[in-house]
Amino acid sequence: MIVLAIDPGSVTAGYALLQKEGRKIHYVASGILKFNGQTEFLHRIKSIYDQTLELIEKHQPDEVALESLIFVKSPDALIKLAQSRGTMLAAISQKYHEKIFEYSPNLVKSTVAGHGHADKEGIQKVLLQYFGLTNFKTHDESDAVAIALCHLLNRGSIIQMPAKSKRTKNMGNGLASALAHKIKEPTA
Repeated sequence: MIVLAIDPGSVTAGYALLQKEGRKIHYVASGILKFNGQTEFLHRIKSIYDQTLELIEKHQPDEVALESLIFVKSPDALIKLAQSRGTMLAAISQKYHEKIFEYSPNLVKSTVAGHGHADKEGIQKVLLQYFGLTNFKTHDESDAVAIALCHLLNRGSIIQMPAKSKRTKNMGNGLASALAHKIKEPTA
């Protein structure tokens, strides 16, 4: 099974494709989609839609995972992010109805790094240990890899149930805990 994960944005969006075979998860590809930040936002909508559609047509994933909206200090930034994400969902939803999954940033961080307040470098450290990846173009790209990994690690678990359902308290300590013996802290 191949999952496409997208870290939405209004100027840049990260994407990643991971494949799960049995219990093994393999890196397939990742990158960024760029939308012209110099043009007015409303004129970027078509590009956001077209590039998202092109991405799913090119890679034909089995499922799609996105990060849910996060709180940002600027209402204008939040509005643009929400509109960009909505445009991406419009491009995806025709083909992937009921195969689209959403994860909060804290759940992604908790699943991948072991705690919900991990920083970007902590996430990248785990991705280096797991996949050997180091050359991310932006944090959007590494975030998308983390979203895809979160989806595959949680696929079929109670985490995917609707928000109003009960969730168990013991969800594990994340990938970082499982890889703790492999992650070496830098020496001072």
